[in-house]
Amino acid sequence: MPASPIDLPAKDPEARANRWAFWRSPAGQPPWARPVLLGIALVAAVLYAWNLPVVDYAPLYADAVRSMSGSWKAFLFGAVDPAATYTLDKLAGSFVPQVISAKIFGYSAWSLALPQVIEGVISVLVMYRVVRRWVGVVPGLLAAGIFTLTPVAASMFGHSMHDGFLTMCLVLAVDQYQRAVSEGRLRSLLWAGVWVGIGFQAKMLQAWMVLPALVVGYFLTAPIELRRRVKHVAVAGVVVLAVSLSWVALYAFTPASDRPYISRTTNNSAFAMVFGYNGLGRVGIDIPGAVPGDQGGGPIGGAGREAGEPGQGQEGGPGMGPGPEGGPGPGQEGGPGMGPGQEGPGMGPGGSAAAPDQSAPGEFVEDQSKVESRESPTGWAKLLDGHLGVAIAWLFPLTLLTLLFGWRRTERGDPVRGGLVMWGVWLVTFGLVFSATEVAHTAYVASLAPAVAALSALGIVIFWRAYRRGGKEAWILPLAVAVQLAWGAWLWSHYPDFLPWAKWGTLALGIIAIVALVLARVIRTASTTLITAGLAIGVAAILAAPATYAISVLDADYAGNSFDANAGPASGRVIIR
Repeated sequence: MPASPIDLPAKDPEARANRWAFWRSPAGQPPWARPVLLGIALVAAVLYAWNLPVVDYAPLYADAVRSMSGSWKAFLFGAVDPAATYTLDKLAGSFVPQVISAKIFGYSAWSLALPQVIEGVISVLVMYRVVRRWVGVVPGLLAAGIFTLTPVAASMFGHSMHDGFLTMCLVLAVDQYQRAVSEGRLRSLLWAGVWVGIGFQAKMLQAWMVLPALVVGYFLTAPIELRRRVKHVAVAGVVVLAVSLSWVALYAFTPASDRPYISRTTNNSAFAMVFGYNGLGRVGIDIPGAVPGDQGGGPIGGAGREAGEPGQGQEGGPGMGPGPEGGPGPGQEGGPGMGPGQEGPGMGPGGSAAAPDQSAPGEFVEDQSKVESRESPTGWAKLLDGHLGVAIAWLFPLTLLTLLFGWRRTERGDPVRGGLVMWGVWLVTFGLVFSATEVAHTAYVASLAPAVAALSALGIVIFWRAYRRGGKEAWILPLAVAVQLAWGAWLWSHYPDFLPWAKWGTLALGIIAIVALVLARVIRTASTTLITAGLAIGVAAILAAPATYAISVLDADYAGNSFDANAGPASGRVIIR
């Protein structure tokens, strides 16, 4: 049987003597590992926090945070008004990090966005630990770097969107899963279930989409007998349900007269809101009590009065006029929420521009860097092009090659193969769901980022090792660079006028890398310097396009907004004054 392409690391021999010297690598890791990781984390912190001084309020959600930070009853039930008479279509837990920040630093746009910056840096650090445990230090560092420079993550973690909270919870869940699956430990698997349950508070059923990957991976890889694996998964499933449904249970057992009315329902049912409006309703299946999607006015708009919701369309209702007690009031002209239809003009999902306010002074000029060469797809191919493609799809070819080649090079029961199965099921599950349903906000697809980063990092390492070994498999690395170069050029061509010098520079870099890699294989006496240079330039060419889009958030006009996070030309406004 072929050997595993990765030398598995030892089981976390972390020294405790120097635990406070955080800049030093633990025992069992190279001395340079920790400093490089901290450098990646610093890049993430700068990238995500850069626009905090000019960040906007999230429409409606900022009102909920304001109310929850001033009233314990509003906090407990996630009410959007201080009197706690009605909620939004979200669980209270999704706003807790922002409420805590508002209590510490005061209520402001930047204090509401700060928790997402912290969540992003935590996610980067934990991604390293997860992949290091799985396949080693170098892939771990690559995964942390790739995750940091994923365009949708660079924008999302800089805004007050609870998708960042979900992404962090998913990464922490897989961190505990990785420990559980390598040692067959029930306690770690239970903690994975806890994190999935907390993620449910942030984005409801979207958090459960990771469960097939964790369950399949544990069944195939955990080093214990099948009966114990079944028992562990069953007990962890109970934990997931208990933590996930805690808020729903609170509503179910609290008399209706003592709690807020639940938006997006006709029967004041938390179950209908969670599993109907925000669940099956997204795929066209209506359940009793849930407001149909065509009456909901979108995920954050106000539902019609015919839906049976109280308070909608009234003074001070969600999105209507001034916010509660002088809150941000996303519906106000020029308000900080900058929601759709406001002066600015606002952006809808997909980066489409609202019609400019012709009565405003000044002349409107089209921003050529944000002009699209073709329409974004809306069907099953929506993740492969357009505003969603440039947010998450840059490394899809590399992840596919990794799954195909890595599977063939590993043995049955190999932990590396088990990880490939887990990450592969993660990628397919989220990818199929997003492809089959409407993606109302670009930030949704950030749930794909951990799987893309982990698989891409592994692919770079195993292709490089195959290249060094020689033979037919050595050609996979130049093939991967060529395929990624062509794919990146296709995605970038959707916005042909966005940083054209960077686009052509990336193409030139990729061509140089391919030539160097081919020459190093054809010329038997090729120097080690040429081989190493080919690898370095090849990796740079693979990552240059998504990194360019991610780094563009340093310009606030390409940083997205709290309504629909994206980086690069798919964000901001097409019309400028």
